[in-house]
Amino acid sequence: MGRPEGGGRSQDLLQRREDVRQANFLELFVDLVLVFALAGVVSRVARDIVSEDEVVRWRSIAFLPVLSLPLIWLWITTAHITSWFDPRRRRIQWIVLASAFGLLVMSTSLPYAFVGRGWAFVLPYVILLCGRPLILMPALRGHPLRQLYLRSLLWCAASSVFWFVGAAVNGNARASLWGVAVIVDFVGAQLRWSIPGMARLPVSAWATDSRHHLPERYQQFLMIALGETVLAAGTTLTSQKVTPATAAGLVVAFLSTVLMWRIYFYRSGQVLAETVAAAGDRDAAGLAIGAAHIVMVLGIVATAVGFEIVLKHPGGAPEPAWLAASLGGPALFLYGRIRLERVVFDRLSLRRVVAIAALAVAAVPLYLAPPLAAAVVAALILLAVALADAHHAAGRPHEPPSPAH
Repeated sequence: MGRPEGGGRSQDLLQRREDVRQANFLELFVDLVLVFALAGVVSRVARDIVSEDEVVRWRSIAFLPVLSLPLIWLWITTAHITSWFDPRRRRIQWIVLASAFGLLVMSTSLPYAFVGRGWAFVLPYVILLCGRPLILMPALRGHPLRQLYLRSLLWCAASSVFWFVGAAVNGNARASLWGVAVIVDFVGAQLRWSIPGMARLPVSAWATDSRHHLPERYQQFLMIALGETVLAAGTTLTSQKVTPATAAGLVVAFLSTVLMWRIYFYRSGQVLAETVAAAGDRDAAGLAIGAAHIVMVLGIVATAVGFEIVLKHPGGAPEPAWLAASLGGPALFLYGRIRLERVVFDRLSLRRVVAIAALAVAAVPLYLAPPLAAAVVAALILLAVALADAHHAAGRPHEPPSPAH
């Protein structure tokens, strides 16, 4: 299955070669599971957002980050493991496979996450977050990562209390407790899992020991989310009656996905590896890049929920929660893209700021229009951003990254 860890030299786990900088097949397998997982989140949220109960509709919006972020965090921490450690080693391969299986089990619980099967969502997540550092720490004697993983275990123990108590209750109480657990997990990572009284570490939860591997994984992360959007739209239309309105909704969904791809890769998303190489503080750059991608993926997932609404109710009566998905999703994506440009080129993207403002202003008249109109307006605003990017790039040489970190 992989290279043996002969001679008991577990320290070799940290050795990477130039020929393993790119994602290997096991990592791509994890990507496929994440597509299924994010599709499950979209389906779960879309089910409640069309409820006749207004409270349930708005509650579904809150469910989206609570269900998405643990799945995203497992994917990111797996990507960091394969960035630091040699993925040809059997121990690392088993960890990657276990992570893929954990994501799969969590995904199967999504339709019933807040009324049952809570343990199927929580146990794989907590076991992987706490178990993987325990497996890797013996190979890290004398390396800063060992202390980092030790601290992560303490933070994991704190968040697991909220995860477990949440799994023991139901409904809104479970969602609230899991929301607190998600906050603890992400705040801990941003603080490098700092512990009062312990010295600050020279390495962070977002650092990478490879110049190219992790930036490429983040690019693939965006492609996973965009692929899930196309999958969700196509699957939804398969079960719907094809009418001119639903056909138009599918076209708008596909074009919007292509436009988000174009906006991401021009040009900040294209030069992530060069940005990391040029950054003076690679830990800070890694944190900023990782956070920006998380925001963008959440925006894409929310946009996919909006597409499901459009395909199921293209001419229905407008609802504020539906507008929050159809317009708020692209706005959140653009905000994440602004944050990415800030770290890559150390500037504020005014074109994207104007686009977010346009989405907010458009929400007022669109309150009186059917859901398909909101999707069309959002697509037109994304198209304007893409055209403005193309105009800005016309006749100019490629701009090299200039990170502030």
